[in-house]
Formats: sequence, structure tokens, C-alpha cells
Amino acid sequence: VGRGLVQVPEGRHVFAEMTVMENLDMGAYLRTDKDGIARDKEKVFEKFPRLKERVSQTAGTLSGGEQQMLAIGRALMSHPRLLLLDEPSMGLAPLIVESIFETISVLRKERKTTICLVEQNAEMALEICDRGYVIETGKIVYQGPREDLTENAEVVRAYLG
Repeated sequence: VGRGLVQVPEGRHVFAEMTVMENLDMGAYLRTDKDGIARDKEKVFEKFPRLKERVSQTAGTLSGGEQQMLAIGRALMSHPRLLLLDEPSMGLAPLIVESIFETISVLRKERKTTICLVEQNAEMALEICDRGYVIETGKIVYQGPREDLTENAEVVRAYLG
């Protein structure tokens, strides 16, 4: 974290017994700029208004989508240079998935944060990425700019149907 690398693991790992606010504070635990931390919390609340409504609620009682929003918000509190997102859509309703991916896309542009996204929903991932890698049984079988992958007949047949 101190070097700018932050992971949002698969499965929405939040500190279940802590409140939303305490989880966000944990994301900023290496920071000392109180004004900057307060501004960044407001930015998280702008991106995820549901979290602002639930600042005092324990994270374990949030819905799956809200927990995913909190996990991403907590990661953003550390100002990552590289954000690793592992299956952010797993187990979420389609509308929540769209919201999460829209937020990821905005983050890339606004913060200029490099994002490494591991995602089985190839169509959604390719909509927001610059470059993609298709991995089968641990080996990269296709790689390249988004346009090359979305125009590759084999990728389209096997992953984009």
C-alpha cells in the first residue's frame, strides 16, 4: 500500500464488524493529511451515494453490491497508483455490475490510476479496458489492444458470443 499498490480481492472483503466510515478510515491508515482524507471520503460518497446513507452501519450488514462499493472506496482512500480488482462483478445483480463498471471507467479517467482488472465477464471488461489478456489454464492465449480482441473472430466466438 505504501508503494501505491492496492488490491480489492474477490469476494468483497470488508471489515464486517466495522462501520462504513471505519472501513474508509482503514483505507487511509498510512495517510496523515486530514483535510485530504476528508475530501477523499466526500469523493467516495459522490461516487457511491449509498455509502453516505450508511456511514454508521456495520459493513457486514450491507448488501453485496454495497460491500463491493465499500471495498473499492476503501482502496481509493489510499491513493493507489495501481489498483488490482479481482472479479468485481462476482455475485452481483446486473444493475449493480453496470454501476461498478461505470465507476471503474470513470476512475481510470479522473484519477489516471492504472487498473488491473481480472474479470470473467469478458464483454464488460473489454468495454472499459485499453488492453486485454485472455488466459486459459494459466497461459495467455490472446493479448492486445481492446480493438484487436473485440475484432478477433476466435475471441468473439469463445468469449463474447
